[in-house]
Amino acid sequence: MLFSTAALAQKPVKNIELKQLAKNYYVCVSYGYPPDSDEPYPANSLVVVTDKGIILVNTPWGEEQTQQLVDTVKSRFNKKIIFCVATHFHDDCVAGFNVLKKQGAKTYSSKQTYALAKKENNELPQYTFARDTTFNIGGETLQTYYPGTGHTRDNIVVWLSQAHVLFGGCLVKSLEADTKGFTGDADLKHWPLAIKTVAYKFAGAQYVIPGHLGWQGGTKQLRHTLKVVNAPN
Repeated sequence: MLFSTAALAQKPVKNIELKQLAKNYYVCVSYGYPPDSDEPYPANSLVVVTDKGIILVNTPWGEEQTQQLVDTVKSRFNKKIIFCVATHFHDDCVAGFNVLKKQGAKTYSSKQTYALAKKENNELPQYTFARDTTFNIGGETLQTYYPGTGHTRDNIVVWLSQAHVLFGGCLVKSLEADTKGFTGDADLKHWPLAIKTVAYKFAGAQYVIPGHLGWQGGTKQLRHTLKVVNAPN
C-alpha cells in the first residue's frame, strides 16, 4: 500500500486544456492514470458560460486539475463555477467535487451515483435527484437522462437543447477509441440498448461529447460505440 501510494504520487499532473465547442460552450480536457498505466489518459468535462456563472458537467480528473479549471474560468471569463452534475460515480467524473464545494458551487448526481460513489469512497455531491431532471441555470437548460446500464449501472447523459449538445460521458466511445476501455463496472449486455435509446431520443444532437478522447463526428460516435461494444474483445 505504501509503495502504490508513493508511485501514484510520483505521476505528474498535467495541465488542463480548454477547447471551444460553440459559443459559450467548451470542453475541458483533464488527464488521469487508468489502473496499471503510467501514461496519462484524457477525460472530457463540459463547460458552459452563462450570465450567472459557469455550468460544469463532470469534474476534471482530480482535485488539482479541478482547481486549475476554477482558476482558468475566473481568469478567462471572470466567473465562478456555480453548478456541476456528474454522469457516473468514477473519479473522472466526481474527483473534484470537494474543490467545487469549497468555492461555492452546487454539486449534483443521481441517487444511484451517490450510493456507488459512497461505496467506493469517492467524492460525493451535495444534492441528488431520483429521476430524469431538468435544470434551468442562467438561461441554460440541462436535461439529465438515464438510458439504463452500460459503462456503469448509473451512467446518465446530459442534453443541452439550446446548442444541441449531448454530453454522453463514458457511455459513448470516441471515434478514436477501438476498445471498450474499463469494463469492471459495465453491463455489456445492456450497453448496446442504452446507446440505441440515446441515439433515438437525441437524434438532433449536433455535438456529442464522449467521456474520453476526441469528440468529432457528432452522432456517428453513437454508431461507432455500438460497433465497439458489440465487438468480441
